[in-house]
Amino acid sequence: MMRSLEEVQATLEIAKLKEEDLVPTVQCLSFGDNVSSADYCLMELDETLCRHIEAGDSLVIRGDKDEHAVLCSSDRTYDLKIADTSNLLLFVPGCRTPEQLTDSRGGSRVEHAQIWGFCNSYWELRKQRPKLKKLKKLLMENPYEGPSLGGQEENTENRYTMEDLLERIQASEEELKSHLETIHACQIEGYWRVLDFDYEMKLLGHVTQLVDSESWSFNKVSLQTSLEELAPLEPREMIEHCLNCYGKRYAENGEVFYALHEDKVCRGLALMLLQNAVKFNLREFQDVWQQSVPEGMSTRLEQLKGVALVDRTSRPETISLLRVDDLPEDTVERFNQLFSLREKWTEDDITPYIQDLCGEKQTTGALLTKYARSSMQNGIKVFNSRRPVAL
Repeated sequence: MMRSLEEVQATLEIAKLKEEDLVPTVQCLSFGDNVSSADYCLMELDETLCRHIEAGDSLVIRGDKDEHAVLCSSDRTYDLKIADTSNLLLFVPGCRTPEQLTDSRGGSRVEHAQIWGFCNSYWELRKQRPKLKKLKKLLMENPYEGPSLGGQEENTENRYTMEDLLERIQASEEELKSHLETIHACQIEGYWRVLDFDYEMKLLGHVTQLVDSESWSFNKVSLQTSLEELAPLEPREMIEHCLNCYGKRYAENGEVFYALHEDKVCRGLALMLLQNAVKFNLREFQDVWQQSVPEGMSTRLEQLKGVALVDRTSRPETISLLRVDDLPEDTVERFNQLFSLREKWTEDDITPYIQDLCGEKQTTGALLTKYARSSMQNGIKVFNSRRPVAL
């Protein structure tokens, strides 16, 4: 039964509320037939996602059965969590807010609205890092080792298109494409492939040897000449892909050139030297490393942050391979593994291995405060685990 204006006024009088203190329009709510809390789910959106939806773009929930679901827009990833509320949330189509009730002509009146559903929880979104570790794991199931030789059939199993990867990886499309570029993946016959490391270094070796033999500046490597000279050795698209990975493309007088990125080239060649050694004498490594890079390039240990670890406490000093890509994505697991590898870390040493864990407006210092304990050792601040770690 719908309430009349007289019934509403009588209720106000019992509640000792003055009618003139309220908006003139009274909205009476009633439950519809067969209303259930299971009929709807609510999701709280920030302004960015609201604009995204209003523009007609879609949001996608991603995750395998054994993964915690995430929500992805075209360029961001959000963690999904259920938030309970003590207030009952009602779904009332046609119900208006006080700001929308601006027409005060004609005095008090009653409007009726029907409740379509209710809920006492909602999905809360929090921007998070995309979960990209799985991407390289999938692509490494079948790395590209170069064109097949002597009529050998190429392995066609475990190959993934962009659509396949979007189904499997908890990341937005933009974040996924960016990481594919970071790990030097390329599209071959419609499938995204990561190059076998030895094959990638073989391609880089061809390019750096050509630069030396032609006496080019590594800041001006001709694409056309590189393709012509190296085409008998490797596919032209692989040579160009290598130049894209290790250089910056630019045009001059209608011709395309690449400026090789010194840090990327030096880091790649360092990884080649370190991959088969458990530990390398630091001084010997630095000598061999410098000799392996193109003339005019300078090697520096700063180029190896996040891929190699120097031990200054050993005699002689050593360097070993430790790539941040090989560490766990979970923050607690990451710190546990780092402290199992080394009991005490300086801030300079540990920062490259935790920087990617920082959320928006979060610093490595805040992470260290939360997950590590600091102390002074020989006048230098070091960090160790807050809890016992199995070595």
